[in-house]
Amino acid sequence: MGKVTVCVAVVCGVAVTAAAAVVIHRKMKKSGKWVKAMEIVKEFEESCRTPISKLKQVADAMTVEMHAGLASEGGSKLKMLITYVDSLPTGDEKGLFYALDLGGTNFRVLRVLLGGKDGGILKQQFKEVSIPPNKMTGSSAALFDYIAAELAKFVAQEEDDFKPTSGRPRELGFTFSFPVMQTSIASGTLLRWTKGFSIDETVGQDVVAELTKALERQGLEMRVSALVNDTVGTLAGGKYANNDVVVSVILGTGSNAAYVERAQAIPKWHGLLPKSGEMVINMEWGNFRSSHLPLTEYDQALDAESLNPGEQIYEKVISGMYLGEIFRRVLCRMAKEAFFGDIVPPKLKEPFILGTPVMSAMHHDTSPDLKVVANNLKDILEVYFDLVNLSSFSVIIIFLPEFLVFPSHSLRGFLSMLFGIAFKFRYGYF
Repeated sequence: MGKVTVCVAVVCGVAVTAAAAVVIHRKMKKSGKWVKAMEIVKEFEESCRTPISKLKQVADAMTVEMHAGLASEGGSKLKMLITYVDSLPTGDEKGLFYALDLGGTNFRVLRVLLGGKDGGILKQQFKEVSIPPNKMTGSSAALFDYIAAELAKFVAQEEDDFKPTSGRPRELGFTFSFPVMQTSIASGTLLRWTKGFSIDETVGQDVVAELTKALERQGLEMRVSALVNDTVGTLAGGKYANNDVVVSVILGTGSNAAYVERAQAIPKWHGLLPKSGEMVINMEWGNFRSSHLPLTEYDQALDAESLNPGEQIYEKVISGMYLGEIFRRVLCRMAKEAFFGDIVPPKLKEPFILGTPVMSAMHHDTSPDLKVVANNLKDILEVYFDLVNLSSFSVIIIFLPEFLVFPSHSLRGFLSMLFGIAFKFRYGYF
């Protein structure tokens, strides 16, 4: 793709920006800065290309790891966790159900009224609650009592439509997005806290039992009927809406997948086979890595400098937590080699100063005066430009995510399809 074509493609539809980009292109062509900038972009593009042949190699490598993870604990980079979920919603469910989603500094409580096959979701309500910092580092009872108290307030606001059947306790699904060793469909031992939580006495305890005791202290009649993580919850929701769904993928701050496996295909399962003949597997695929996985110099440097080098490689390549940082690293090199020389803006050197949402916002800036780009450069990086010089740098800022995000979208999109196709031929689920 030629440089002029690049300018037109990036700023198509924004006349003022296009005009500025043409001017800058002509000026920078003479200075060689544009050429150097495009060399860096092209090099980055080439290093993270994912043609179909490469995707097939990655998918094959993942399948090998899946087999190993199903065979034994610790036998693979993929944990392939048994969730004890052996049946998923059919769409025929009726009645009142509650949900508690705890996975960070906020938690959500929700109630939903299901109307069966023809009714679907009749009505739903939810509330989001912030957890005070002292509850995140205090005692186990203090944390779960706080959650139970907020849940009790939410239940107290039930409208007549949401009243449960007389004599039947309310059912609660508990989404708990922290590392646990699941021991049944409704029990699991906390392995460790993450995301700013630090309550030592909870580690090694059954989190469902802790929540149940707190509910009892509130005098709340509610039974925790399922403990799942967000990926399994997503799969259940997808299955409720469409009976053909057998795989769920989380693409957010982190990344993970869950799917429906044949129980007989899980050698490490030692219990009685479930009547359904199926078991939902939580892959924990963020830890996947392979020599076939395309890693750029920026990916490798980020991993080496991370708190967990050599771990969660797949997640570091594709998830929202890291894309903004990779973007910053590419920009930092371009700033030094093509734009500013040795005088690189100090803020641009700070790891993780550019989050993925900021990158996305700048990428989608279509304002004539590039206000979003300018404001972020000023507020976050403390870099100030006049309109002409802003246009030169913003062309790169708007253009670069095309190569940063699209290859990773391509990788996870095609890989997900190949992943699904592999199950189609191996298991005949679809």
